[in-house]
Amino acid sequence: MQNYLFTSNRLGFRNWKKSDVDTLHEINSNEEVMRYFPKTQNKEQCLDFIHRMQKQFYDKKLCYFAVEIINTKEFIGFIGLSEQTYAAEFNPSIDIGWRLHPNFWGKGFATEGAKRCLEYGFSQLKLKEIVSVAPVINIPSILVMEKICMKKVKEFKHPLLSNFPKIEPCVLYSINS
Repeated sequence: MQNYLFTSNRLGFRNWKKSDVDTLHEINSNEEVMRYFPKTQNKEQCLDFIHRMQKQFYDKKLCYFAVEIINTKEFIGFIGLSEQTYAAEFNPSIDIGWRLHPNFWGKGFATEGAKRCLEYGFSQLKLKEIVSVAPVINIPSILVMEKICMKKVKEFKHPLLSNFPKIEPCVLYSINS
């Protein structure tokens, strides 16, 4: 447990290690996992993501945390908080997000981990509001948002997805401390 920043019942949350890149690449290069994103990612993009998350954690004590199953130490993806600054009326904001290996879908890990990250954000970081954004067609993520008691604020066209009409219409959810 000492290797974890915090835990939930089944999950351990930690900062990223370079050794996570292969599994992250396996997740981010999976067409099914990335169906609500513009494209899959190569290994270099995954390594860049890890470096950005490590820096964000050192600077702000938050990131999309690497997540392991405590009992097996198996790295399953990420769940966490990240600062968003793209051009939108609700930014800058702190976003909650998740992306798990398909072997771990449907087991309640995203919901369990997201609840624990909300608790971390509100109790440890003293955040006042946490948001979440997903394409309108991403029903699985929207269901997690609702399970963790977030409320729909609005629908909007995501400025970074204007070249991807299928996923450009997005929904913004929010929860306050």
